[in-house]
Amino acid sequence: MNAAYRADESVGPVVTAGPSPVCTQADHDLVAAIVERAGTSFAKGMRVLPPVRRFAMYAIYAFCREVDDIADGDAPVPDAAAALEAWHERVARLHDGETRDGLDRALVAAIRRFALRQADFDAVIDGMAMDAAGPIVAPEEATLDLYCDRVASAVGRLSVRVFGDSSDAADQVAHHLGRALQLTNILRDLQEDADRGRLYLPRELLRRFDVPDDPQEALYALGLDPLCRILARRARDHFRRAREAMGQCDRVAMRPARMMAASYLCVLDALERKGWRHPEVPVKLWKPARVARSLLAYFV
Repeated sequence: MNAAYRADESVGPVVTAGPSPVCTQADHDLVAAIVERAGTSFAKGMRVLPPVRRFAMYAIYAFCREVDDIADGDAPVPDAAAALEAWHERVARLHDGETRDGLDRALVAAIRRFALRQADFDAVIDGMAMDAAGPIVAPEEATLDLYCDRVASAVGRLSVRVFGDSSDAADQVAHHLGRALQLTNILRDLQEDADRGRLYLPRELLRRFDVPDDPQEALYALGLDPLCRILARRARDHFRRAREAMGQCDRVAMRPARMMAASYLCVLDALERKGWRHPEVPVKLWKPARVARSLLAYFV
């Protein structure tokens, strides 16, 4: 067993559903490279974790990157729906311990060590399938909530187990924090989504504020700003409820979740200050404040 997957006192108790497959250094390098290529802050955020947990998170991220690229049309596959269905079959094989490549081995090691649930992987794939089926435009409230659960909260349910807490309260953290993060992303990426023909704002609010459901036209509607402020309040409520649930969880295990929440709250703060009169203008973040809030969240 490679040292990165050897349990020790620094990572606390882990759940093992069976003997983990051998993960080579090449397997670890593979998933780490996928994370690094993405160019996000994810890699830096996961450095607070001990190696055994960090590489499990890298494996989960690599899985999410693979299926997201399929949904966005960035992967060289002839049929996105068929490729995502193949991932359902692949996840089932992984839970039976069958591996075919380095990503498989990294995922199986994480699945067995942290008792990751097949249903959560399947939910992520189903969320990507919603995007792959065609641009999501003005979904109903229930559909938007289901989408947020699949593409964000399901990832959270996988993550909290790797962080070290598999309690019901940890699942509540994933439920609310996932929705908070995804709503913040939606509010931040209106222009980018519109350029892809997407509009994730719920149909009921579009009608209430007389905002057209055409993705580009919606950006210039007078009602867009008050509509987005309602979604921002919903995101804040989810942040609050996630924080309350964290109070019932293992404090050390929740460090990455607290840091992620603090970082995204900076984004939401900046969005609300800027408003949504000109969604084509990127939001400006003061990096020192974002870093300071994340560090404070780590130690609190």
